[in-house]
Amino acid sequence: MNLLKKFAGDRKNIKFSIALKATAIYTSMFGLLLAATVGFLSWAITIRAVHMRHLDSVASMVEERLKHGRGQDFDFDAFAKANKVYIEIRYEHEGTTLTFGKKPGGKGNYANTVRSIDRPCRKATVTVVDCESISIAGNISATGFLVILSALLLVISISGALLIRKMMRPIYNMTAAARSISAKDLSRRIDTVHSNDELKELAETFNGMLDRIQASYEQQKRFVSDASHELRTPLSVISGYANLLRRWGSEDPEVRDESVEKIVEETENMKQLVERLLFLARADQQTQLISFERFNVSNLIDSITEDTKLISREHAVVSEIEPGVFLTADPALIKEAVRAVLDNSMKYTPPGGEIRISCRRGPGCVEIEIVDTGMGIADKDLPYIFDRFYKADAVRSRGTKGSSGLGLSIVKWIVERHSGEIRLESKLGSGTRFTFIFPDTRNTETTERPA
Repeated sequence: MNLLKKFAGDRKNIKFSIALKATAIYTSMFGLLLAATVGFLSWAITIRAVHMRHLDSVASMVEERLKHGRGQDFDFDAFAKANKVYIEIRYEHEGTTLTFGKKPGGKGNYANTVRSIDRPCRKATVTVVDCESISIAGNISATGFLVILSALLLVISISGALLIRKMMRPIYNMTAAARSISAKDLSRRIDTVHSNDELKELAETFNGMLDRIQASYEQQKRFVSDASHELRTPLSVISGYANLLRRWGSEDPEVRDESVEKIVEETENMKQLVERLLFLARADQQTQLISFERFNVSNLIDSITEDTKLISREHAVVSEIEPGVFLTADPALIKEAVRAVLDNSMKYTPPGGEIRISCRRGPGCVEIEIVDTGMGIADKDLPYIFDRFYKADAVRSRGTKGSSGLGLSIVKWIVERHSGEIRLESKLGSGTRFTFIFPDTRNTETTERPA
């Protein structure tokens, strides 16, 4: 039973090409037509042979009667009618002809046999004609055969058309799907269950293309929606403080200073958001340039660490930098990635917490690590932390200013374009560890190319 199920399953996976199917269809049609022709001809020949044997038997009996002079007491007319034949006896010396039975009419090709009787006193020629041979072996083998052949050709043509239509169904479905696709509905797909040939591959490729188009379109819609939402917040804040400044700013210096400070702060947040949106737009269009060069990454990380200490005096910023570590990469983008992670560490690490930055050589690679003792990331948020505009629940509830959910998306893009790897370890309430691993290609040439 299991073998039968396995065989049935294997049969479903067998792939038949269109050429093989078409060859099988036309071979079957030709074979059926040839078999019908041969069969019908064989039948007609057999029927004619049966009638010829019957004629020979009748002719032999007539010949026997005449040879032995027993024709006078024999009723040839009744004999002819009983055997459905026409008998003609022609006496050569006398020039007389005797006929028995009903003579066939028309110009049909009747089966007949002729016997010569050579008697000393009376020579005769006997002709026996089968009255039915024209209707069975003649009419049927000619008119009937043409009718049957025409009907067979019609059946074969219809069957072939249906089979070809079934084979071409995926193309018809693709045409209908292509016509029905619009920005409002990208969910249409082609059924590939009933096909297992090149058309199935074409349909699967078409479905895959639609999947990518739909995913890209939905991603674009989410991007526009999320970007609009993120821009709405600073614009609302700026508008609110501008109205407050217009109403009370001239009378209350405290209101004026607070409003100006908030407007500047939100303007900076909006500027940063727009810059990141433009960065990701260039990345999606593969127009973001990457300038690879050999540089001292130890010095770069040391400079970033010093800047961080000046910016975030409320955190203990510690560095562990191995001197003389070189890397072939884009220094500006590496700096952008490290700063983006450090910004998150400063935002989500409480005052007095520690932020540790390290840079070291690895086996065939360079490792940059940032560890903090901040709020950490929940397990359920880890798979989505690099998605655009994604914010963990803890971040949303905390209401952290300046968090757009784009920083880590940019970090991931930068690391991947350098053929690197990001390792993320985090536990809610204990802190987070980011590790960048870049391959050390030791290429000293400076190159610039679009990502």
